[in-house]
Amino acid sequence: MEISQKVVVITGASSGIGLATAKLLLARGARLALAARHVDNLRDLSKEYPEQVIVQAVDVAVSDQVDKLIQLTLKAFGRIDVLFNNAAIMPVSHLREGRRQDWQDMLNINIMGVLNGISAVLPIMEAQGQGHILTTDSTAGHKTFPKFAVYSATKYAIRAIMEGLRQEENDKNIKSTLITPGTTSTNLYKTIPSQSDQEDELAVHESAALAPDDVAKAVVYAIDTPDDVSVSEIHIRPTHQIP
Repeated sequence: MEISQKVVVITGASSGIGLATAKLLLARGARLALAARHVDNLRDLSKEYPEQVIVQAVDVAVSDQVDKLIQLTLKAFGRIDVLFNNAAIMPVSHLREGRRQDWQDMLNINIMGVLNGISAVLPIMEAQGQGHILTTDSTAGHKTFPKFAVYSATKYAIRAIMEGLRQEENDKNIKSTLITPGTTSTNLYKTIPSQSDQEDELAVHESAALAPDDVAKAVVYAIDTPDDVSVSEIHIRPTHQIP
């Protein structure tokens, strides 16, 4: 199926990789359901592409809100071909700080948000006889660092979930792709609670980081593969990033 014929749901669509992916897909003629907790900056897209875009405020940690997004997409477009689970937060800190609410928020959004999306869309894709689920991981899901223990744990978990999805659904013609970027210049650093840690992360972005478009092109490549070709995982890093 050509991209111009596909209906794509994107969470975490208001900025960064999600927004860059939406713009590339719109240029290819896809119809999109764009979701984020804050959607004000997505309204212009829905006005510019009224036949191609719907926008919905969604907290992916709340399953009822994810279910509503999926049902609204079906009502608007009649099918769902692709789900791109892209919403995440990264409030990193030392374990000794005991920031339990931050830990819980990461578990709720980074893990349960993905599971909520998968759970909501799988019955639809199985009934259609085809579908594609993509999820944004991180190189932090392969190697952890001081302050990143819990964030990395959520990204390691996503790898296990997506591999389980691949094995469970491949005989139903449902593809799965894990998008694994290295350091990328997005607003994710703004979820870090420490101002000095935010500044350190921003300095890394300014010295060596992917642009959101770089990752979005990889996402669109995976979506554009033929039905009988499945790209299971894409790693994409700045050339000079070591870990």
